[in-house]
Amino acid sequence: MSDYQVLTTATTVTDDRTWLASLDGVHEAQTITVDTSKLTSGTHYTAGTLSQPRNIIKSGMPLGKVAASGLYAPYNSAASDGTQILAGFLVAETAFTPGSAKTAGALLWRGEVYAAKLPVAFAPPTAANTTAFIHYR
Repeated sequence: MSDYQVLTTATTVTDDRTWLASLDGVHEAQTITVDTSKLTSGTHYTAGTLSQPRNIIKSGMPLGKVAASGLYAPYNSAASDGTQILAGFLVAETAFTPGSAKTAGALLWRGEVYAAKLPVAFAPPTAANTTAFIHYR
């Protein structure tokens, strides 16, 4: 005779938002679609594990908009595909399934940011290279 039992698990995720200098703009975040094929494991997201099979994009990731697709990808000041223009920052950690081409997220396009506390090295762009209204501390 087999002993079948229901197993319930819970996952608690603590979102690191120490990069936010204030909550200004958070409630007006824009819903966006992120092109996950443009992300690099270990830099832009934490790869999933056997027990946690989701990849997690880091909160505070600077993003630009890919001109050809309209999707968002990591900001890259040296690019020429549209991501050289800063659109804003990913408001919260965002999970996506390994192998998926895109995922939804929320973009902070106005507010205050501690640039030194972002999850990647970042130098604030000139006014000509951003569509975001961000104050850096």
